[in-house]
Amino acid sequence: MDNRPILFIDSGIGGLLYCRDFIKHNPQEEVCYLADIKNFPYGQRGKEELTSILISLIEKLLKTIDPKIIVIACNTATISSLEPLRNHFSGISFVGTVPAIKPAANASKNRKVGVLGTTRTVEDPYNQNLAKDYCEIYAVAAPELAEFVEQRFEKADEKEKNDIVKKYIDIFRKEGVDTLVLGCTHYLYLLEEFRNEASPDIQIFDSLDGITKRVEFLLNENDDKLRSDIDFEPVHWLFLTGSEPQGSAWQERCQELGFALCMLDSL
Repeated sequence: MDNRPILFIDSGIGGLLYCRDFIKHNPQEEVCYLADIKNFPYGQRGKEELTSILISLIEKLLKTIDPKIIVIACNTATISSLEPLRNHFSGISFVGTVPAIKPAANASKNRKVGVLGTTRTVEDPYNQNLAKDYCEIYAVAAPELAEFVEQRFEKADEKEKNDIVKKYIDIFRKEGVDTLVLGCTHYLYLLEEFRNEASPDIQIFDSLDGITKRVEFLLNENDDKLRSDIDFEPVHWLFLTGSEPQGSAWQERCQELGFALCMLDSL
């Protein structure tokens, strides 16, 4: 058994949904979450720059929490940096988050799949290579959508949320896609709006369930070698980069989730 925590990393609130879903199904596991708001958004950074940022952050956290598994809860960071991270930290298991193109392609009737993501994600050849034997990909970059979720989601009313989603659904509907992949973890905050606006002719796909199952698979390998055996409710930590004033939205999120907040730069 292994009582070390599992670390989730994203540039902001996007990966929190993945973190929450994992905790829901695995309440005995301790989880740490890193929100790298100092370097938000990842989607506008080059591969080498982003990889350097992530290596530096992980090295700092390794001295503090020693995670048994690291989940890169960001499509952009996964596509840009997962392999370099695995090579650099060869003794740690990594789980990446990639657009759910294969499930969307399998469900598509006309073989036209839409992908909505950050600029870095949609421009990377990974998506086209993944789909070339399955379907035709129509990809749209929506960097402002991640910023909307990060900065505006909790304040926005339903009309504002629906309006920003409708703009993109109209684009994909015009192109005739019948399945749409949300290729940024931030976009899942608008999942209900996407489903409502896309119905009935476009199915929406995400990677949320797949990531939880992949982490569980690693935990269950070798007779549950990495599973925790603690018999009490674990403490979950949220690490924040940069400087965030007291009483901020992050303080409120931590209270809501039951996480303890720690400023990474203070370690």
